[in-house]
Amino acid sequence: MQIEAGKPLRRRTILLGSFGAGAAGVLGPGSRRAFAAGISLLETGSTLLYPLFNLWVPKYTASNPGVRITTQGTGSGTGIAQTLSGVAQIGASDAYMSDPQVKQHPDILNIPLAISAQTVNYNVPGFNGTNLKLSGPVLAGIYSGRITHWNDPAIGKLNPGARLAAHVITPVHRTDGSGDTFIFTQYLAASTPEWAGSVGYGTTISWPPVAGGIGAIGNPGMVQASGQTPYAIAYIGVSFHNEIAKAGLGTAMLQNRDGNFVLPTPKTVGAAAAAVQDKTPPDQRISLIFAPGPDSYPIINYEYAIVNRRQPNETIAAAVRNFLAWAIDPEGGSAAGFLDAVQFLPLPPKIAALSKRQIAKIGA
Repeated sequence: MQIEAGKPLRRRTILLGSFGAGAAGVLGPGSRRAFAAGISLLETGSTLLYPLFNLWVPKYTASNPGVRITTQGTGSGTGIAQTLSGVAQIGASDAYMSDPQVKQHPDILNIPLAISAQTVNYNVPGFNGTNLKLSGPVLAGIYSGRITHWNDPAIGKLNPGARLAAHVITPVHRTDGSGDTFIFTQYLAASTPEWAGSVGYGTTISWPPVAGGIGAIGNPGMVQASGQTPYAIAYIGVSFHNEIAKAGLGTAMLQNRDGNFVLPTPKTVGAAAAAVQDKTPPDQRISLIFAPGPDSYPIINYEYAIVNRRQPNETIAAAVRNFLAWAIDPEGGSAAGFLDAVQFLPLPPKIAALSKRQIAKIGA
């Protein structure tokens, strides 16, 4: 069964500031430049990032009329693929590119824009108003078909006193190329050696066959499928917290590396990011999953702009540079008014500095 929510998600086209051939530098937040209009940019990819781009673009328009940017929520896999093919100037992705991809496409940059997280949500009558405790091994058991009922002893052990029904669990997974799948399966692989040795992780994987399992496209499809299916479980990006609430889904407390059960909050997401930020390499491709620390939430990630450093001309290159620089600036797209709305955190200063260095590499 497959639930589809847009193919792609609704498209928005909004006018942004224009950059002429001489605009080689990166402009500051809210800056205005008078260049001939007519530049078109395409951003496509992550449905987790899609709500943020649709908050960013109208605000950026006010200071920079002229350039046309189209946003699409197509999934991280498509965002990466369309950047590699040259169709998109900005590929939004929750996943960084693999070593083989980077070796094959050395001009592609992976540029973090913010820090996000993922929730595990469920539709268990009588328990959606509570926070059930789940672990990586239990989730791996559910998604591999070894744990099939909500009253399984492995779930009961984590939730003593909870009288869960002897009802079949319906796992919901993404069928499109998905950065959400990438980070969710990284958590399963990091916490569960059996999953790591058999299924592994990626934007697309060969899901173990589970009777009654549901496939969905995009985060909207995940919310829709789990909301319509009693006893379902799903992984959903935090930017869809309003939709999760409207669907009446429960949110799990997940077991972190230190063995504690935590919800995604600014404190727990920030603790996880702080624990691993110093390991971020210059190209910024790194997993933030299952970070150490008593308060660390286990499924967090950098949200990436996948960009070719060699754009067709300097006019387009300058437009891309300026927009991305604005996006990570505390006075621009990294302001709390934007990030709080999607429950993201800003990049730490040292990570933002790495992103700025990568943005400066974009040229013709």
